[in-house]
Amino acid sequence: MDTVENVNGQDANQVAQTPSPASALVGDPSKFGRVGDDGIVYVITPEGEKAVGSYPGKSHQEALAYFVRKFEVLASEVALLGARIKSGAMVPSDAAAAVSKLRDQLSSLNGVGDLVALAHSIEHIPTLIDEHRSAYEARKEAEKAVKEVKRAQALIAKEKIVAEAETHALSENWKFTGDRLKVLLDEWKSAARLDKKTDAELWKRFSSSRNKFDKRRRTHFAQLETQSAQVAQSKTQIIEQAKSLANSKDWLATANRFKELMNAWKAAGRGKKNVDTKLWEEFKAAQDTFFAAKKADLEKRQGTMATNLAKREALLPEFEALLPVTNVKDTRKKFRDLMDQWERIGMTERNKRGSMEARIEKIQAEIDELHQQESRKSDPTAIAHANTVVQGLLDAIESYEKQAAKAEAAGNAAKAMVAREAAIVRRGWLEEAQKGLSEFKKA
Repeated sequence: MDTVENVNGQDANQVAQTPSPASALVGDPSKFGRVGDDGIVYVITPEGEKAVGSYPGKSHQEALAYFVRKFEVLASEVALLGARIKSGAMVPSDAAAAVSKLRDQLSSLNGVGDLVALAHSIEHIPTLIDEHRSAYEARKEAEKAVKEVKRAQALIAKEKIVAEAETHALSENWKFTGDRLKVLLDEWKSAARLDKKTDAELWKRFSSSRNKFDKRRRTHFAQLETQSAQVAQSKTQIIEQAKSLANSKDWLATANRFKELMNAWKAAGRGKKNVDTKLWEEFKAAQDTFFAAKKADLEKRQGTMATNLAKREALLPEFEALLPVTNVKDTRKKFRDLMDQWERIGMTERNKRGSMEARIEKIQAEIDELHQQESRKSDPTAIAHANTVVQGLLDAIESYEKQAAKAEAAGNAAKAMVAREAAIVRRGWLEEAQKGLSEFKKA
């Protein structure tokens, strides 16, 4: 404290801005200091006055106030240290080191105030340290207990997080599990820290589960990408075929082909939703183009077919008027003429035309049967065969009659009767054969 301070403006401003909660230690400044006529400021101690410094360019009052504030700064530190010790917040060893520092500061202090009281306050601090050491230790024990509880709670929380994450490692519920693992990660971050080793072990398990799931999910979606690309390629090829058929006029074959393409489309499977939607619109546009044209053509043909149906219905009575047949040759010619008209009429609905054609076929079958009968009657081979049959029967009858006459002459009545009966039977056959032969002759 033997050093005299000469204050410049910067130091004065710094001290002036420092708060002084320990002003009560100072009391009336005139009791602890004064300013000499030469501007030197003195502090009054039991040992006498000591010069502490000067403040050039300032009034005596301002100079004294400046050095009072320097005292107050140190007094505030003493008071603050005491308060921290009493609260139990100060580590005893740190408090002891602080006391040593304050003693050094006091020994070199150039300030105005009750230095004796301030020194006494500093020397009282070790007593405070001893008085509040047990309180500090009790607080530390309490804090330790609380810390242990929190650690136990944090351990339970993190083990729970890890255990749940491990149950999700093999999940295929990609959306839900991915979101849930994000929540668990946030919970992990917000959970209290454990010791480094325990935290590292738990994190390794948690991270392993997340990585395993993420790897499987990436593989799954990579496969989906490949599959989607294949689906898109297949559907693009189907679309190209559909577009090539869009303007076809081969209604039945093309409609069947579109059914096949639709089955192929379904068999191709699903791809990405937005791509599938776009491809479907292209396919449907080609399909709609064809079926719209087919429908328009059908509506047009339905009008024509209705007219054709009326023409066919009007022609049916003329077919049916050919029966019964009186002249096969004329009837066949009329039938052919009517069939020519029938075929020239054009398209009629298949289900309605079928029943009418069945009636015509029945008429045609009857005419053909009569024609075949006439053809057989004029067949030379058939006539020759009929003559042979007649002549054979005549010869047989003559032979049996000769046998009967010879048997009667010999007196063999039984043999004669058998021969007569055989002749009679063949005369019946001859009558039928001669009748058939006469039909050939008429033809």
